[in-house]
Amino acid sequence: MPALPHIDHLALTVTDISVSTAFYSRLWNTEPTGHMTDGPFIRRIFPLANGLTLGLTQHDIGSAKAFDGKNPGLDHIGFEVHDRKTLLEWRDHLGEIGVEHTGLIEAAYGTALSLKDPDGIALEFFIPAD
Repeated sequence: MPALPHIDHLALTVTDISVSTAFYSRLWNTEPTGHMTDGPFIRRIFPLANGLTLGLTQHDIGSAKAFDGKNPGLDHIGFEVHDRKTLLEWRDHLGEIGVEHTGLIEAAYGTALSLKDPDGIALEFFIPAD
């Protein structure tokens, strides 16, 4: 079997590029560095510190259905953080920027902090159990 590649980028479909760009700008404390409008869509690009790139895409034609993690497709996106201190820093940051979240959820496999973006896409900051 070939070596498993790392994930280079995630592209999320959003309903309102302006609203989602503002949300992710606050979340990541940065502005998008790329803009694409050369197709039947608008895309904003956020390069993240860990080498992952996040793209937000608003298609010219799309479904009016809201995101639902119970449907086939994406359930949530999990971002592993280094330690509990970092997870607490994310909790505090979310509070400071006015983003609702679950608080820390302890489980046998680790500790999670979950939230949803403006389209209901579930995001999670996570530290695995020791």
